Amino acid sequence: MTHAADLTGQRVLIVGGSRFIGAELARRAASLGAEVVIGARDLDRATEVADALPGGAGKVVRIDVLEESTIAAAAADIGEVDHVIVTAAAHHDVPVAELEHDKVVAAFEAKVIGPLMLAKHFAPRMRAGGSFVLFSGIVGWKPGPGSTVKGITNGAVAYAAAHLAANLSPLRVNAIAPGVVDSGTWDEKVGDKAAFLSRAGEHTLVGRYGEMADIADAAMWLLTAGYVTGEVIHIDGGGRRVA
Repeated sequence: MTHAADLTGQRVLIVGGSRFIGAELARRAASLGAEVVIGARDLDRATEVADALPGGAGKVVRIDVLEESTIAAAAADIGEVDHVIVTAAAHHDVPVAELEHDKVVAAFEAKVIGPLMLAKHFAPRMRAGGSFVLFSGIVGWKPGPGSTVKGITNGAVAYAAAHLAANLSPLRVNAIAPGVVDSGTWDEKVGDKAAFLSRAGEHTLVGRYGEMADIADAAMWLLTAGYVTGEVIHIDGGGRRVA
C-alpha cells in the first residue's frame, strides 16, 4: 500500500537523487505532485532521472556533500524549499586494521557533516511546515565485522536528527534507518543477489527483505507527518532485533 500524501505545490530537494533509493524517492515525490530538485555530483545521471519524472517535473543542481561551496551555491540557486531529503553516503567497509583516515573522514562528511551544512544553508530558505529527512541504516544498531565506519556514522545520524530538530524548530528533522533493501546497491556488491536477499529476509521478524516502496512510503509519510520530529524510523522488518 502506498502513502497517499499530497505534495502539490511543494518543492522537495533530494540530495543523492540520481540513483538507487534517492531516484525512487524523486519518482514518488513527483508522482504526489511535488516539484522535485535532484542534487547530485553526476549531473548527467541526475538529468536522466529528472527528465523521466512525471510531467518532466524535475530540476537538477550540482551538490557534493563533501564540498560546502556546492551546497551554498545550490541554496542560492534553488531558493525556497519545503523539504530536503539526504541519501548521500561514502562507504568504507573494511576491518579496523585496514582503515584509511581520508576515507573515514569522507564517510563522516557524507553522512553527518554534509547534512549539517545542508541544514545551515537550506533551513533559512525553508517554508513553514518544512522538514529534513536524513538517512541512517540498520548497521548502526547491529555491529558486525567490517562495518565499523558505516555503523558509527549511521548511529551518528540518529543524534544529528535529534539535535537538528531541537535547533531548527519548528522545522522538523527525522531520519530513516533502512534494513536490507533491494535498491540496486546490491546488484554488483554480492555474487548471488537473490540468495543474499533471501538470507537477509530470513533474518527479519516479517520474513522478507525490503522493497523500494517500503522506504518511499516512510519518506513520503515523514514529509507530511507534522507532529513527528527528532525521530529515527526503522524500516527493517524488525531485523535489528534478530541475532
